[in-house]
Amino acid sequence: MSDMTTRINRRVKRLFFFLPFYLLTFLPSSAVAQNEVSDSIVMAIDSMYEAMAVDTAAISDTIKHMKSIVELEPPTMKAKRDWSTWRPNPQRALWLALVIPGGGQIYNRKYWKLPIVYGGFVGCIYAMMWNNMMYHDYSQAYLDIMDNDPTTASYNQFLHLGKQINDSNIERYKQVFKSRKDKYRRWRDLSFFCLIGVYAISVIDAYVDAELSAFDISKDLSLKVRPTIMENKSSMNPLYATSLGVNCSINF
Repeated sequence: MSDMTTRINRRVKRLFFFLPFYLLTFLPSSAVAQNEVSDSIVMAIDSMYEAMAVDTAAISDTIKHMKSIVELEPPTMKAKRDWSTWRPNPQRALWLALVIPGGGQIYNRKYWKLPIVYGGFVGCIYAMMWNNMMYHDYSQAYLDIMDNDPTTASYNQFLHLGKQINDSNIERYKQVFKSRKDKYRRWRDLSFFCLIGVYAISVIDAYVDAELSAFDISKDLSLKVRPTIMENKSSMNPLYATSLGVNCSINF
């Protein structure tokens, strides 16, 4: 225990011996180092501020240049189409009507004509299908009544209730079935030609409507009818050389 105490006392004495030497030697150098570090930090901060000032000036110059460009060259926006002054192209209306039934009327912005055009197409197609169906039914009935085979009697569906075909009226029914077969065939073909006619009329209407869209209808359009005296120079006598008439004048 005494040896341990002796060692501690020796170390404390050594510490107190070297403490003044340490203070005199290292403290001035550490203070100088601290001053140098603080000076370097201050210089770095000053350089950063100078760089920021330069960048800020460059940015402000760029903004001023962009503002001058915007003021000199205003942005050009696409002008909206004025539909009140729009006029359709006749060639385009013609091709649209040829490719798409009713397309010319849609292009000309005449939508009220679409029910007429499509109604004509639907009516003609329905009539063509109906007449074709009746034509095939009466054709089969005519073939059955002509072959004299009792197992083929599709013609009975066309007879009135209680009516039968026998030897006394078979010739008349043959003529009836033949005439109806030919009638429905004609009506079927006529429906097809009517369909082509509706298509042609829709094409012509689209083209003519587009052509007349640019026709100038002035408010000064007027028709004046008034009596006048016309000279026919048929005689030397002024009473016979003139005649009364009507003068029509159109202003447009």
